[in-house]
Amino acid sequence: MKTILAAVLATIVATSAGAGELKPLAGTGIAVGGVIGAAYYTVEPDGFRVVATIAHGESGEPIRVVSTLADGQSVTIAVPASLGEHTNDVVIARTGDRVEVTHRPVPDLRADVSFD
Repeated sequence: MKTILAAVLATIVATSAGAGELKPLAGTGIAVGGVIGAAYYTVEPDGFRVVATIAHGESGEPIRVVSTLADGQSVTIAVPASLGEHTNDVVIARTGDRVEVTHRPVPDLRADVSFD
């Protein structure tokens, strides 16, 4: 089952743009560091219900992030990076009737912190 999920997620990621507008029920690939997945949304009475499923390779347990977004809201998916590396956050944001997915590199501020 995990192999099937990994194959589906890899296919979606490979055929999707890195950032852009998301349409209702049309999945798009997301990548956060070594973690890949897919996201989609549905229009519900109380907002746009965004569902993202991510997993680390074929052996990783998939996790699902679910958030209902009102106009102007967003959800960020982030995976910690190694010390000194950048994370690649994925931001899913709703503006009016549009939902956009953006891959955003974030500097690792821990590299600048001294614990001496």
